[in-house]
Amino acid sequence: MKITYFKDTDTLLVNFNNNQIVETKDINENVLVEMDKNGSIVSMTIEHAQHQTEIANFSFNQVDNFPS
Repeated sequence: MKITYFKDTDTLLVNFNNNQIVETKDINENVLVEMDKNGSIVSMTIEHAQHQTEIANFSFNQVDNFPS
């Protein structure tokens, strides 16, 4: 997974995997989702990211252990 923020265009690109993109769907005028042949999400593009998200407060947490 790779997250890239393009400050000059205020665009956030989230790549979930490197699968081949076969379809793009507009969620709304600012959000695009790209999918592979199985319908799995490959990437998501968010335009006007500062207004759509809290990009300034971005953090990442990985949880490795789940209670049984």
